[in-house]
Amino acid sequence: MAARRAENPFYERFGDLIDILRRYDATFSLGDGLRPGCLADASDRAQIEELVTLGELQQRSLASGVQVMIEGPGHVPMNQIEHNIRLQKTLCGGAPFYVLGPIVTDIAPGYDHITSAIGGAMAAWFGADFLCYVTPAEHLRLPDVEDVRVGTVAARIAAHAADVARGSTGARAMDDAMAVARASFDWERQFELAIDPEKACTERRKAMPSDTEVCSMCGRLCAVKTSRRALEPEPGGR
Repeated sequence: MAARRAENPFYERFGDLIDILRRYDATFSLGDGLRPGCLADASDRAQIEELVTLGELQQRSLASGVQVMIEGPGHVPMNQIEHNIRLQKTLCGGAPFYVLGPIVTDIAPGYDHITSAIGGAMAAWFGADFLCYVTPAEHLRLPDVEDVRVGTVAARIAAHAADVARGSTGARAMDDAMAVARASFDWERQFELAIDPEKACTERRKAMPSDTEVCSMCGRLCAVKTSRRALEPEPGGR
């Protein structure tokens, strides 16, 4: 666009796109090309002005019977996440919000599945509707299959943590079931409930103690077993 000094053709012909999507009952995912690429850019004027434009396009689409979701920022410090979510919901009429993390620090290449999971959990708690997974390869190279798996698991953890905090139906029940399984040393049930059963099972097998009820972290000093013994009635007692 800069080289040709011309308007974005997708913006210029947005009415035509509306007609096409309405014909095929498809949904817009309106991306934010001016989203922050580092913390220094977060919530700057360019990002917010583009969000205003996205809100206008969303209203045009809805008026023509086409549904819309809005893509959100990628790098946002933790103290600005709530503001970004609430601002989008206001400017875009409550449209579903899809966030790219957000990544909460720029200094962890190789671990951006973690930086994004932190931001994603907060964003979802504050009202984001859709989390984009980020892989450990982000900012370094194209991801491979294992990167995608790890990134997806991290995003699922973030989403579940937010679901628990928001009281989403059934979310807390999984954690409560895990607590019961741990208290009863039901390892198969624990693996069944785990977000990544294969990883949990593999880690367990790396250091299997002689007492297979417990794990190798505490071994014979297992807090659960100690508590059970302490709560057992004394012989001859009531």
